[in-house]
Amino acid sequence: MNWVFFLLIATAYGASVWQQWHWQVSQVMPDSPMHVVTQQLLHAANDAVTLAIGLIGVLCLFLGLMRILEDGGVLAVFAKLIYPLLKPLFPEIPPNHPAFGAMIMNLSANMLGMGNAATPFGLKAMQELEKLNPHPGVATNAMVLFLAMNTASITLIPTKIIALRASSGSHDAAGIITTTLIATICSTIVAIISAKLLQRMVGTPKPTVTITMDETTSEKMSTYPTWVSFLALCGFISLIPITLIWGRQFSPWIIPTLIVTIISYGMLKGLDIYASFIEGAKGGFELAVKIIPYIVAMLFAIAMLRASGALGIITQAIAPYTTPLGIPAEALPMVFMRPLSGSGSLGILTDILNNPAIGPDSYTGYLVSTMMGSTETTFYVLAVYFGAAQIRRIRHALATGLIVELAGMIASVIAVKVLLFS
Repeated sequence: MNWVFFLLIATAYGASVWQQWHWQVSQVMPDSPMHVVTQQLLHAANDAVTLAIGLIGVLCLFLGLMRILEDGGVLAVFAKLIYPLLKPLFPEIPPNHPAFGAMIMNLSANMLGMGNAATPFGLKAMQELEKLNPHPGVATNAMVLFLAMNTASITLIPTKIIALRASSGSHDAAGIITTTLIATICSTIVAIISAKLLQRMVGTPKPTVTITMDETTSEKMSTYPTWVSFLALCGFISLIPITLIWGRQFSPWIIPTLIVTIISYGMLKGLDIYASFIEGAKGGFELAVKIIPYIVAMLFAIAMLRASGALGIITQAIAPYTTPLGIPAEALPMVFMRPLSGSGSLGILTDILNNPAIGPDSYTGYLVSTMMGSTETTFYVLAVYFGAAQIRRIRHALATGLIVELAGMIASVIAVKVLLFS
């Protein structure tokens, strides 16, 4: 992460110097490039704190709900259910470990387009994985693979993007469900393969502490039969055609129904759901404060890169080569911004969808919508998730994330071309 941080800032500064050297006062650009960069990085630092504070409510809500699931034994059931399926991918995680339950909740939330709900579960998973870490402060293979799968996560209903398309006047706002599903399936497969290959190339650090099984789990080592896990997988696969047909109709019901289901389950189990919720929610504030420095570092560096004009220079240079491949110049800002900034890519998507010359139902409109839903924001995910676990050496996490982003973009182009504009 040290070199990534330096290269972002150094590139931004170099581009700003070049822009400053050729700058002339005009109505279009009355402020000097260096002044613009300074203002943007300061705004980004403030926005990072605002973002972290805005996360407190969401973290408290879903960590509180997760505590009810944990006290009711649901996470242990999830862990035992999916262990036979995930054991080949995460051999270092013992059965029944709470990391499995948190991971499946995170991936499930992403699948249903519940980005706000996915983050607390993902942060909880990273904290649990850190408890298994024999070399604290260094990303483990399990952490990198989980982040890659989180970045790619198969998405059944891209709720936020459908809402944006509807608000921009699209005649088929949910038309990206199929293309997004295909793009995320492809990027998830690439995530698993690339993480496994790169972990062999970089090797595994020597352990600095010894983790015993008694320290990782106190429950009896037991799992459900493989056929039960297989049935659960078949149940998930059956959701795909249901999503394609009725996804737009039931997407608004997901979060309220999830909350009612969890608290009702807690009541049926005889839990003090209020006390459990409060106990889990307490960690939301502490977690949000813990990740503030990591978000500030990443967002101000990315803001410098955006304000310096470096992305614009790169876009203009490669547009003639990408247009014949199915990525027009108007979509290139999304390609570069998606790995860097979620808010930045959301702003680009909104601008393109509301542009009368492009519109949401054009090829570019469908393409950028699918790209937005095909992956998560790699740099943000690295900063927040590794910040929660106090990880400073990220090993092959960045390379894996960028490979996943590239796979998602390529799959988006193919899916939109073949399914919608063939």
